Amino acid sequence: MNPAQDPAVVAQGLTKRFGHFVAVDHLDLSIARGEVMGFIGPNGAGKSTTIRMFCGLVTPSAGRATVAGFDVGSQSQAVREHIGYMSQKFSLYGDLTVAENLRFFGGIYRVPQQEMAERVAFALSMAGLEGRENALVATLAGGWKQRLALGCAILHRPPVLFLDEPTSGVEPEARRKFWDLIHQLAAGGVTILVSTHYMDEAEYCNRIALIDRGKLMAVGSPGELRTRELGGELVEVACAPLGAARTALLTAPGVVEAAIFGDKLHVVLGQGGLTSETLPDFLQTHGVQTGQIRDVVPSLEDVFVRIVSRAQDARSAA
Repeated sequence: MNPAQDPAVVAQGLTKRFGHFVAVDHLDLSIARGEVMGFIGPNGAGKSTTIRMFCGLVTPSAGRATVAGFDVGSQSQAVREHIGYMSQKFSLYGDLTVAENLRFFGGIYRVPQQEMAERVAFALSMAGLEGRENALVATLAGGWKQRLALGCAILHRPPVLFLDEPTSGVEPEARRKFWDLIHQLAAGGVTILVSTHYMDEAEYCNRIALIDRGKLMAVGSPGELRTRELGGELVEVACAPLGAARTALLTAPGVVEAAIFGDKLHVVLGQGGLTSETLPDFLQTHGVQTGQIRDVVPSLEDVFVRIVSRAQDARSAA
């Protein structure tokens, strides 16, 4: 096989236990070179632990993984030399300028001195920080700090980049611009795994891996997951009271899922049961008044709710 065509990141049965607690449970995942892979799941799902194993910072309890062709267990130093890593709380130095931070991290990454000026200039241009070289980092807004942190993480031109909830706490406009930078890097051949709990951000990824309680629940493009995982027609129901409506619907024939979204219900209707036409009469018999009912395009949040609910049902039945 041509090495250029090999996956950049591969996990096979990757597991991490802390005592009796299983943080990551036999994870299998493959990420292509130049791909933007979203790592989606609630807090505590195992995203950060997985990324730290990929970075060679945490030793797997079982299974194996390779990053840029190096084994994370036996070649962790080589792994770290070929990756960039940006955590949610990337440590920038507020009393240093933008340029001083870049040069400092360039030294940590052992960027050759004769290449330092060129690398710093690239990072400034990529992050849109040209003209701010002499600004103290403490004076920058959150979005600019995140861009600078990304610039620091790629100074040594790593082929693989791990971003652990990099936009947490950043305003929406700055988050969107940050994703523009991610795709700019991917277009240059960098493989990127980015974890987030913002479902709207998952739309920007080539593929998504959904994880819950340490288990990989589903992998696919946003479109594939919508088509494959819902298992029925999605309708939005305006009704009151919402709690009583949801409770009733979860016992109704043909209802795959019912979840509260704001002031409405999202209901997945399968085959051989309730339809959007018969749903109002059913709810009325349970003391629920209905308003508009309409078909909606499922969001990734709908998909995630369905997948997690299905897993909970399986655990309850076990």
